Amino acid sequence: MTKGIKDFVAEAKATVETISPEQAEANARSGAGLLLDVREPGELAKDGKLGPDHIHIPRGLLEAKADPDSGVAEADLTAVQGKSPVMVVCASGARAAMAAARLKEMGYDAQLVDGGLAGWKKAGLPTA
Repeated sequence: MTKGIKDFVAEAKATVETISPEQAEANARSGAGLLLDVREPGELAKDGKLGPDHIHIPRGLLEAKADPDSGVAEADLTAVQGKSPVMVVCASGARAAMAAARLKEMGYDAQLVDGGLAGWKKAGLPTA
């Protein structure tokens, strides 16, 4: 049996906790977690960034940037490995679900931000 994107997303969502955009924003603002945007650079330019309390790593670079031994690791991300939550967001939630599942496999406490950027904006949260 072959799998499609819906299967991969469903499997990923089954392995990670989902939190509301409001909770993710509050946690990031208070320092109780790291907000990670995995959208592509063009999406940030077109649709806006999540505001000042986040980091951006495109989904395609995540594993390398999350691995402290890769030689190209993102210090802000690896600093929270095993210490505090990483709240992952993309445009709609599919890439973020798969990214959060992979981060969990890599020893991170990863959470999916419900609804992606659409949910973030619907909640009236800041974008830049």
